[in-house]
Amino acid sequence: MFDTKQYEQKMDQALEHFGDDLKKVRTGRAHPDMLGGVTVEVYGSKMPLNQVSNITAPEAQQLLVTPFDPSNISAITAAIRDDQSLGLNPSDDGRVIRVPIPALTEERRRELVKQLGDKVEQCRIVLRQVRQDGLKDAKRKKDAKELSEDDVKAVEKEFDKLMADYQAKIDERTKAKEAEVMTV
Repeated sequence: MFDTKQYEQKMDQALEHFGDDLKKVRTGRAHPDMLGGVTVEVYGSKMPLNQVSNITAPEAQQLLVTPFDPSNISAITAAIRDDQSLGLNPSDDGRVIRVPIPALTEERRRELVKQLGDKVEQCRIVLRQVRQDGLKDAKRKKDAKELSEDDVKAVEKEFDKLMADYQAKIDERTKAKEAEVMTV
């Protein structure tokens, strides 16, 4: 019989990646994961911000970035400022970097919801690709006489059920994040 476990694991990974992407979408409240995509040029190479500093959210509207090496402050400040998708303006006092999180305008909230739609579509594309890989594998096994026609039909139904389950999970997470973004 055909085992769909490995494809379920791939779908779980896609859903987990989608959840990580959702954490990076701003909601008007400070959250250390907001700076998760920032890379800093230090020591001759690009490194993720969380590997060269500690990021905390002491207040709802402010992030505090504490570099492990104070000589990297200007590089970290520049990296945060240069990331246009964040739209943040950090300031430093020589020891720590304060990143005020401005309140979101209605227009910016709508842009973030559109970005959310793009992330949803990327996740769905990955899920469809995993399903296609599974169905191709099942058809290959049928051609090699390892599976019968009925087994292939059962596999297709199993994948359809999996896709419906994962689509529902995506929709649930998306609705929650959309409500969070649109709440003033």
